[in-house]
Amino acid sequence: MSVRRTSGGANAAELTSFGAAGEVTGSCHRLRLEGGTTLIDCGAFQGGAAQEARNAAPFPFDPAEIDAVLLTHAHLDHVGRLPTLVRSGFRGEVVAPPGARAVAETILRDAAKLAAEDHARELRKARRSGHEDRVRPPPFGDEEVDAVLARLREVPYDRPFDLPGARATLRRAGHVLGSAWLAVDPDDGSGRLVFSGDLGPFEGPLHPGPDPLDGARFVLCEGTYGDRDHRDLAATRAEFADVVGRACAAGGRVLIPAFALGRAQTILAELARLQRSGALPVVPVVLDSPMAARLTQAYRSHPDAFLPALRDRLEAGDDPFAPPAFEATASAEASRSLNDREGPLIVIAGSGMMTGGRIVHHLRHHLWKADTRLLVTGFQAYGSLGRTLVDGARRIRLFGESVVVRASVHTVGGFSAHAGRSDLTAWLDGAPDATVRLVHGEPKTLRAFAAHLKDHARAAGRGRDVRPSVEGRPLRP
Repeated sequence: MSVRRTSGGANAAELTSFGAAGEVTGSCHRLRLEGGTTLIDCGAFQGGAAQEARNAAPFPFDPAEIDAVLLTHAHLDHVGRLPTLVRSGFRGEVVAPPGARAVAETILRDAAKLAAEDHARELRKARRSGHEDRVRPPPFGDEEVDAVLARLREVPYDRPFDLPGARATLRRAGHVLGSAWLAVDPDDGSGRLVFSGDLGPFEGPLHPGPDPLDGARFVLCEGTYGDRDHRDLAATRAEFADVVGRACAAGGRVLIPAFALGRAQTILAELARLQRSGALPVVPVVLDSPMAARLTQAYRSHPDAFLPALRDRLEAGDDPFAPPAFEATASAEASRSLNDREGPLIVIAGSGMMTGGRIVHHLRHHLWKADTRLLVTGFQAYGSLGRTLVDGARRIRLFGESVVVRASVHTVGGFSAHAGRSDLTAWLDGAPDATVRLVHGEPKTLRAFAAHLKDHARAAGRGRDVRPSVEGRPLRP
């Protein structure tokens, strides 16, 4: 990546959000500086047909004008449009935190595979009606993923590196493997800009909390849970053990939809801890997600990313992500065979919002049974099947079939990989005079968080310029 250096002059920074402004997916923020243009993330939109249709739309900027992309982490809603960006003319470098490469490759190749399968299915239907010309090609394939990976460079935490028009540093975010918040120092000397990415909680089950914010003049901060706090970790663990324990005692099945990155590994580690300690009976635990299995292997390869106790166990060869009676399915046939198994069984499967993947098939086969427990441990966006179930739907449609909901639906929020309101507030206190713009949250949540931050600043005897970011509206940070 060529770096154009500048010096002096008035602040010429311009920041525009092209996703995750008033919503929780599609993270993509363009930073223009005197020396060049950088994207902070380039993620896919998720949560329903209308949202996902946006992924096929052209970018609202010229990809060829982007000099570099900085990744905060490799969840699909932060990297999912990178292959399309490359195909559309981007020729710069992608800079990522340690561990993000393996995660990005797994997630992008899985997305390419699913897109190819969807295209083939739609094409078969269209050919029967003579309208195959109306079927759009997949947004990207393995060739575009290869092109992304060829441009991707991992940079160590806390080691400044050059960007077009700035120096940047990756700091630990505590969110998932390979996550960071970004400190950008423009060459014009106008002051530090910070991009939170997705921040983890101060007290999480896997990762240390985020590195403290140590001054900035502007912060683009996530607000996924800016209107509330999660249950504390001890209470969450107790609730989780109680729900799973009662289900196992009743001989029922526990279905746990889980994001393949972060949440699946958290659930595996928790089940392993509880079963090994005797707090839960040793019943079979199945990870029914090939992608989650691959990502779990990536977790095993990066012990430095974890809390000391987990790190020490990994380095000693004691796998914290493998409960005593653990198996991982690979084939679709092995997944289907789970429906014929008798007795208590814990099944972890994607997708986390139940918008697709193997969990939907498990719901079809077991949601109508009264002895089934559906344990929801992750955020459920508006429009997703998961949100519909959490909101109390008693009947849903799956694969064109009406399915009654007799299963017990439990929500356990304390395992979230996102910081809650108190942790976000405390983190932002590290730059008390910074202007703050909020992204990655639903509109009502971001408005509530902005009001809270203003009240918090007033209570400390100062003002705070804080408000939600608006998609497509340039601002001068």
